[in-house]
Amino acid sequence: MKNRSGEKIKLASIDELLGVVNEESAMEIEISKIHPFKVLDDEKMQDLVESVKINGVLTPVLLRMDENEEYEMVSGHRRMHAAQLAGLTTIPAIVRELSDDDAIVAMVDANIQREELLPGEKAFAYKMKQEAMKHQGSRTDLTLGQNVPKFKRTTEAIADGTGESYKQIQRYIRLTELIPELLDLVDNKKLQFTVAVNISYIDKEVQEWIYEYISDTGFIKPKQIATLRNQLNDGPINQIQMLSIFNNCVMAKKVSRSLTFSEKKLTKYFPDDYTAKDMEQVIESLLEKWTQEQSC
Repeated sequence: MKNRSGEKIKLASIDELLGVVNEESAMEIEISKIHPFKVLDDEKMQDLVESVKINGVLTPVLLRMDENEEYEMVSGHRRMHAAQLAGLTTIPAIVRELSDDDAIVAMVDANIQREELLPGEKAFAYKMKQEAMKHQGSRTDLTLGQNVPKFKRTTEAIADGTGESYKQIQRYIRLTELIPELLDLVDNKKLQFTVAVNISYIDKEVQEWIYEYISDTGFIKPKQIATLRNQLNDGPINQIQMLSIFNNCVMAKKVSRSLTFSEKKLTKYFPDDYTAKDMEQVIESLLEKWTQEQSC
């Protein structure tokens, strides 16, 4: 049904989506009793701290009780950190009984859209949610309030509402198969995401050799990894053989190619008032679109 003209649309907050508003009463919990999480002290955090100093924490955090009768944070990590920096000793919180799997799903859903998340953090968040959802089977999604049928792949369910395709979710989860040193390179933007995904299919020992190569040379090319993976399909190799493969890829000379289109051949595709520059721009645009389609 369409909204009437001028009718105001109310968007749900993350806490409403998690079901913590108008359902349970918040209480003041001592921050010292809540297990801390690592949170990035960026410019946005400083803005949040100033807001907390002036207005306090307006939206309760979501906690669950652990076996030691202390609290684990489910949603609100940055709010709690800001409250600490602002000098508060307590924070408004709602404590809910949640299983390990339910807590993981809720925590990931509440934090995965943060802009400051590193690729490695996203990777392990998606991996945690995938494993939790597999344990749950057919479940009610805590964020979207919809049933996820058993036959629906978990990566498709995870992708719902994230703005990312299930294939991209799969790629992120593949990053958890990297050795820590390579994952750090991804987080520091020194290793391309797609190249890292391809490396994730390679044995950990060989990954260590790849990391040594990158440390020595400062680069790794997609063609080197593609060639290496093809070679590994035929059987195991040693480090010297890997270096030989990489060197051959780098040293291989490109075949010189030239291509010329006659004016007569080109003009039949363009209006008469198109200049050579106009035609060149159209051709480049079409080639760029073709290249993107090939990469997909």
